[in-house]
Amino acid sequence: MKNISFNSVLIQHHIAQRGQPVTSRSNNDTMQVAKKILAEVMVFRRTLNTDNKCEKINCVKCTSPHLEKIISAVTQRKPITFVLPAFPGKSPNLEKVLGHLPDYGEQLALDFLSALCQKIKSIYTPGSEMIVCSDGRVFSDVVGMNESHVTAYQVELSRLIKQNSLKHISTFNLDDAYSALSFNQMREQLMNKYGQTLDALKLKVRNGAKSSATPTEQDANRMYCGITRFLFEDAMHANQLKSRTAIQKEAKAKAYEVIRRSNAWSQLIASYYPDAVRLSIHPQSCESDKLGIRLVGQETWMTPWHGVAVESKKGYFLLKRKEAEKLGAKLVYATNGQPSHYQY
Repeated sequence: MKNISFNSVLIQHHIAQRGQPVTSRSNNDTMQVAKKILAEVMVFRRTLNTDNKCEKINCVKCTSPHLEKIISAVTQRKPITFVLPAFPGKSPNLEKVLGHLPDYGEQLALDFLSALCQKIKSIYTPGSEMIVCSDGRVFSDVVGMNESHVTAYQVELSRLIKQNSLKHISTFNLDDAYSALSFNQMREQLMNKYGQTLDALKLKVRNGAKSSATPTEQDANRMYCGITRFLFEDAMHANQLKSRTAIQKEAKAKAYEVIRRSNAWSQLIASYYPDAVRLSIHPQSCESDKLGIRLVGQETWMTPWHGVAVESKKGYFLLKRKEAEKLGAKLVYATNGQPSHYQY
């Protein structure tokens, strides 16, 4: 696979514009360094189009939940820790992806995260660490992901990180938290300790559709709609025999369980990394305790595990596999013979 992505080139150029690392320890300088670090992340944040009052990169409401953690780390001259629940495993729908193993889409995303950490180190000597919390095992049984495929995906993801010397990135998954248990026991243990009731989640999702909804309720409703859409798309493959109505009904029911599992996973991660800045692949509302972040180009809801990377003259972007093939894009193979990405 290639070692330099379009994102990485942009980031390296951005670093050059920022100057040398900052090492001053005064309170004022600590604040300034912390703000610079957070600003580097905010450049790539994913926000909701409905947040018209949000000041984007300089929004005080958006930065305040995260700035305190960064200030604490800078004061102690420690690396900034970021946690990102993501990279679960490939969609089981081969009309969307190339297979069950990470491909160049994941490589682009990893390159971006590594380059972001390098950028932070360019302004703050202790640097940062990015912990990718691979969450496929958390809900694989709900979304139809083969357990062996999840394992293979996690192993290959770790191999890519090591092979490309992405020293700022590490992984954490459910297998690490409950290594002595079976996969089903892992999930049971997770939900017994951190799971919320289905009724509580349904109430929050329903309230999120109301004009009086709180930001938390609105986020819950948006996530429910998004997860439902993904599950519906994953199930709508050529060989399935169910009706659209039946698939839609199943997707709605499964979406609640995926969210319950994901929320429990977030709580577990917070218990392991209480001082970490929480990132998310999903767009986040103003004042959220998570920062939404783009991984590849200008993608919105698309991710490497729900699509394929397409190389164009303007850089890389993500599409569903069938959409890339409909464009007439050419499939490119990696040196190991595995499908990698498309060229258009």
